[in-house]
Amino acid sequence: MSFDQFVYAPPQDPLSIVYEDDDLVVIDKPAGLLSVPGRLPEHHDSAYLRIVEEYPNAKITHRLDMATSGILMFAKHRDAEVAVSKMFQARTVKKNYIALVQGQFEADKGSVDVPLITDWENRPRQIVHFELGKPAQTLYEVLEYDEASDISRVLLTPITGRSHQLRVHMQYIGHPITGDKLYHPEPTRSLLNRMALHATYLAFQQPLSGVDVEIRGKVPF
Repeated sequence: MSFDQFVYAPPQDPLSIVYEDDDLVVIDKPAGLLSVPGRLPEHHDSAYLRIVEEYPNAKITHRLDMATSGILMFAKHRDAEVAVSKMFQARTVKKNYIALVQGQFEADKGSVDVPLITDWENRPRQIVHFELGKPAQTLYEVLEYDEASDISRVLLTPITGRSHQLRVHMQYIGHPITGDKLYHPEPTRSLLNRMALHATYLAFQQPLSGVDVEIRGKVPF
């Protein structure tokens, strides 16, 4: 599917706030909603613009793909944005995702460590490129395998934060995420009407208050 044929119809339910303090607000982003506005006017509706309606100085601190659901954090003011940005750069934030992927794994745990780069002729796709790609590493742990559907439920932990990293890494090792219209060869084979990737866990030390924060989201599939 090319982006030209894409019709943006995001869910209109109110955003679900899962954590809030004086400096941060964290939502459970639904699948189908952009994290930030797209270039075209019809793609402007986004988690960011909805948050800004309530918190005019809010800034997004990281992003989730439109098709990915789950925990998404915003800073309420500039000092928080700077502090959280440093926290992400230092990789002191722990993030976990749950995904449903095609096929059965040979090992219950493992890692994918291959560099990624934008496929400029086919944006927004990303590809593995050993010469020009940026380092990218993902840990995976198999939680269960359903033989009838040939689908594995996996816990994914990104060590780096490249665009589409989890999606490309799973495809690279032969286990594309179900419902993924960019990287699964048969995206409509999924039992779900969405890509099965959910940001389910975020843990960090709040950089301004020093409080340890641990957020767990409910997986919708």
